[in-house]
Amino acid sequence: MKLAIITDNTAVLPQEVADREDIFVLDIPVTIEEKSYVEGKNLTISDFYAKMAASKDLPKTSQPSLADLEEALSQIESAGFTHVIGLFLSSGISGFWQNIQFLTDDYDKLTIAFPDSRITSYPLGRMVTNCLRLAEDGVAFETILEKLAYQIDKTQAYIMVDDLNHLVKGGRLSNGAAILGNLLSIKPILYFNDEGKILVYEKVRTEKKAMKRMLAILEETTSAGACDYDIFIIEGHAADKAERLRDTMTDEGYQGIDLVSFGSVIATHLGEGAICFGVTPKI
Repeated sequence: MKLAIITDNTAVLPQEVADREDIFVLDIPVTIEEKSYVEGKNLTISDFYAKMAASKDLPKTSQPSLADLEEALSQIESAGFTHVIGLFLSSGISGFWQNIQFLTDDYDKLTIAFPDSRITSYPLGRMVTNCLRLAEDGVAFETILEKLAYQIDKTQAYIMVDDLNHLVKGGRLSNGAAILGNLLSIKPILYFNDEGKILVYEKVRTEKKAMKRMLAILEETTSAGACDYDIFIIEGHAADKAERLRDTMTDEGYQGIDLVSFGSVIATHLGEGAICFGVTPKI
């Protein structure tokens, strides 16, 4: 078996992984003031937040290009790969996954699987790197998919947002609830549900209480299962807040917590100041 992985640029990948010849990354553009940008090509994350703050309208995102996916599959087939796993951002926040299933039977020389990651960002990147490592260890394709399904099923992520207006404009919170929430200093904790959709998990008064609740959720999550987890924190232009959360978790005995940043695609929907924590099983 010669395995290739296709993902999108919401996945957090170490540079040495992103540069591999068996990794193909599809771009998701961000549109600000009617101009299209791709982070890492004509947009830095600092520029993104500055442009978002200066724009009268929220940025917009689109799906990865179907043509780019087809081109990647053709390149993979020509390069002699035999198997492909496509791991993209959750079907609950993008229609891309539903739109590409017909391609699994269109390449005679390739065995293709497009599982729904039901997630994005750091845990999506962990799924990619796990598949690569398993393939290098000689694990069979079907077994890799079984282990991947387990990781998808056991991955959890919780998000605290700083600006409720982003949720309103994204259709995830009513305007009335946002006004009331802002008046009462409510910090909703969101989560990815079993369908990969971002929903409100709890509404907590004040940021301090929300941070405390996030620690309690971590304790509940890690004590309930028998597997070992990678623990992660993701921040959206809120490094100090994320560092405080990691310090609190470290003080409670959690070690090796990875801290990374949201890219512009996800930050578009969560807004500046959002932080996320979660767990994904070690495979």
